Amino acid sequence: MTTPDRDPDRLDTYAYDLPEELIAKEPPERRDGARLMVLDREQKTIEHRTIRDLPDVLRSGDRLVLNDTRVVPARIVGERSATGGKWEGLFLRKLPGGDWEIIGQTRGRLTPGETITLKSIHRPEETPPLRVQLVERGNDGVWIARPESDLDAFELLDRYGTVPLPPYMQRKVADDSDWSRYQTTFAQTPGSVAAPTAGLHFTPELLAECDSRGITNSRVTLHVGIGTFRPVAVDKLSEHDMHSEWCVLPETTAAELNQTRESGGRVVGVGTTSVRTLESVAARGHLAAWQGETNLFIRPPYEFRAIDCLLTNFHLPKSTLFVLVCALAGTDFVQEAYREAITERYRFFSYGDAMLIL
Repeated sequence: MTTPDRDPDRLDTYAYDLPEELIAKEPPERRDGARLMVLDREQKTIEHRTIRDLPDVLRSGDRLVLNDTRVVPARIVGERSATGGKWEGLFLRKLPGGDWEIIGQTRGRLTPGETITLKSIHRPEETPPLRVQLVERGNDGVWIARPESDLDAFELLDRYGTVPLPPYMQRKVADDSDWSRYQTTFAQTPGSVAAPTAGLHFTPELLAECDSRGITNSRVTLHVGIGTFRPVAVDKLSEHDMHSEWCVLPETTAAELNQTRESGGRVVGVGTTSVRTLESVAARGHLAAWQGETNLFIRPPYEFRAIDCLLTNFHLPKSTLFVLVCALAGTDFVQEAYREAITERYRFFSYGDAMLIL
């Protein structure tokens, strides 16, 4: 029988206390310099390694699944044309007709038809302002906005935006290191407002070493959206409204993963985004090419159908990502591992250390 303090539906079950000084606010000196905590779900053992040990920990025949999404400079600033008041916002995605979905903060109440004048964050002197009209207000403060430009959304963001760092890094404007380090080395498809952080540890050399050991890799795409910045605001997980994110499972990747399983290899999801992509497709049946929106919320109890192992960073307490990890490895075991990580002074969150769950 489930005890009240371990009720899998209660948000408090996924709480833990983290010392402020263990939050990684800057990237490590080396991209592949992270520590690696290895959890064995069957043996209930915890081992301390480094991310460069990954080829030794995995085995020939395993396949890594990498999310090739590219973070766009989605943080934008400007002023309300009508009042001159400051406005700060986040680009979420571009719509088929060229409009944007955005959220923003300002004093007072915005109205449909109002215009925001964006200013370039990094090159204000050489970049003329861009007017963006607020067309329609949606749910949760999301607006449909129309830029007064014929240029592509991502080209405009390159001119006006900056890397949207998570709030816990406590610095709004990204520096030069963030532009390169808050992006995976294999990023290809633009569209995310946050990095798939487990992938940040990989260098081309580490991937090549894995490949030389028979540990291959495949790519999926999931564009990280607004949900990564918003906390769970309800006491019961069953009442949480999971935001949708766009994902793609290519035909070649589906075939490679099916072949890996048939050959006795393990599918290793690199990051919770890769896991959500694969499990969203697996929930529909056989792994096959698919693309679309997913609002899959993986929480205990959950039967994983597409992945065998998970490489992930250490996540915020009471977050949907922490809940996903508990669904895979068991809440008690994960809580024990996090306590040990705190004792051993692991670095937490996006620029932090990693955990491999076998």
